[in-house]
Amino acid sequence: WAGRDPDCPCFGSAPVTTTVIDIRGETAVPDHIVWSLFNTIFLNWCCLGFMAFAYSSRDRKMVGDVIGAQTYASTAKCLNICALVLGLLLTIVFITLFVTGALMIPQMVRQHGGY
Repeated sequence: WAGRDPDCPCFGSAPVTTTVIDIRGETAVPDHIVWSLFNTIFLNWCCLGFMAFAYSSRDRKMVGDVIGAQTYASTAKCLNICALVLGLLLTIVFITLFVTGALMIPQMVRQHGGY
């Protein structure tokens, strides 16, 4: 640039304008659909897993309703947590009752002298 000719028309004095385009990315909203499907298949106590699966649908996200999708995702997450905790607790209780009941059967047979 030091040796350029200021009278050359290719180096005009027109102001340079810039345009900034703000492109918003798609807001990531988790839908918890895999977790809901797992709870529906394996831990569906009181139909909480199925309800979570219903709230995990991707309809709101596909329509573009970000607020609705976030609300449904939050509800699905709460239902999934409840289904998981209730399912684990009830499974532990049933296993405990089965094991203690299984241990009591031989003792009852000995006390009553057989069938």
